[in-house]
Amino acid sequence: MMDDLLGPLRGPETLAPGAIFLPGVAISRQERMMVEIRQIIASAPLRRLSTPGGRRFSVEMTNCGNLGWLSDASGYRYESRDPVTGALWPSIPGGWITFAEEMAARAGYAAFRPQACLINRYAAGARMGLHQDRDETALNNPIVSVSLGVGAYFLFGGAKRDTPVRKLRLLSGDVVVWGGRSRLFYHGVAPLPADEHPLTGVYRWNLTFRRVTVPDRP
Repeated sequence: MMDDLLGPLRGPETLAPGAIFLPGVAISRQERMMVEIRQIIASAPLRRLSTPGGRRFSVEMTNCGNLGWLSDASGYRYESRDPVTGALWPSIPGGWITFAEEMAARAGYAAFRPQACLINRYAAGARMGLHQDRDETALNNPIVSVSLGVGAYFLFGGAKRDTPVRKLRLLSGDVVVWGGRSRLFYHGVAPLPADEHPLTGVYRWNLTFRRVTVPDRP
């Protein structure tokens, strides 16, 4: 956990054309974000989804926003309602929206307006295989990803699955934004090590903000 103290000492870094690493920029907001995450999952519980092929994700997930990302035998898609509760997804907290827009603007995407926030919780051993975020129609918009809690290695590759990946250590409060030429780059998360963080205990949380549809929908 000691390396979390180094977060403010690291500087912004370009990872690829259109992709930027912003270390430590959410540190001052992380305690409030965790309070709001707990409020969201009280209404939209975490669940382990399955791929269309039937394999269960090791990561627990839920959503907030006008649309939520889902995966099951029917495929990958966005829906406006939580299939577990039948209710609309909880709203994205206003402070999250402002922050995501600010981070996108710092990366050169001034027009970003998130519709969806996928909330992932990683326990020890949980991982996310290399994949592209391509279930959105608004691919001219970036992805804004916020890390909270236990540190993890973010795997960032290229336009092809077999492109060599970079392993980037993400600590609590770090943000990665990618779009433009890198919007469909393969990325993932290496298995989470067994560790603890004073904010989140044994877990890592990840907030991923996305624009799903073209701007004619709120």
